[in-house]
Amino acid sequence: MPVEHYENFPVASLLLPRRLRQPIETIYRFARSADDIADEGDASNATRLAGLDGYHAELDRIEGGQTPDTSLFQALNQVIREWRLPLAPFRDLLDAFAQDVVKQRYADYPELLNYCRRSANPVGRLLLHLFDCADAENLYRSDCICTALQLTNFWQDIAVDWQKQRVYLPQSDLIRFGIDERQIAEGRWSENWAALLDFQIERSEALMYAGSPLVHALPGRIGWEIRLTIQGGLRILERIRQARGDIFHRRPRLGVQPRLDGRGPVSVKNGRDKRNDSLGLRGRRQVMQRHG
Repeated sequence: MPVEHYENFPVASLLLPRRLRQPIETIYRFARSADDIADEGDASNATRLAGLDGYHAELDRIEGGQTPDTSLFQALNQVIREWRLPLAPFRDLLDAFAQDVVKQRYADYPELLNYCRRSANPVGRLLLHLFDCADAENLYRSDCICTALQLTNFWQDIAVDWQKQRVYLPQSDLIRFGIDERQIAEGRWSENWAALLDFQIERSEALMYAGSPLVHALPGRIGWEIRLTIQGGLRILERIRQARGDIFHRRPRLGVQPRLDGRGPVSVKNGRDKRNDSLGLRGRRQVMQRHG
């Protein structure tokens, strides 16, 4: 999952309670560094997967009550134990990153949603655990928001992902709307292309609205954080709609976010510009990019 899928991760939000900024920054460093292993540089697939296996081994040490080998995981271990966080979301993220190493196409929408379940949703789930609000209804709504934001990143980054030989548009939808991948390679807009993007936008908006009651279920700052996240995602989708799906000539994006330390803008990658952009998790990206 390209690092820009994390441009919505709320690591830089001044709306977050001060007590949560350090644990969220630690989780962000974990996700960002794992994403870099999977997506940055020119390492071989075998090297990338071996690096992610090393992260799994560190999680195994945490689960077994052992001291992790690296400072990153020692800090993460402290956060996990202090806040009683489940390990499953961290493992899901690693699985999604590993999948990005070896998989570049998705047969249909359900397969893409399964990827989002592991690449974007874990971030929102971890945030709910940090706020001690992780009941079944809130988790469902968070999943809807995080998946919608992940999909939004995919639609705004179609041209960028193509440069990495990745196509997140479901293959069944390309066939349905009469789109050939050569059209993506050539950056060629058409009425069919506009119809395809409208279809994806409507799906993403439906998920965003399904998750939106979460803003009323959570107290104080986190409710405002989620509200801003949803509004940002919807604005991106509307900009894609206004451009009639022409993301080839200008990538729809929002403005920069302030750093927690006040030293300038921060972006949560989608594999492209790490110093800023649009969910504050994916993933990411995604969810994490402001909330997963």
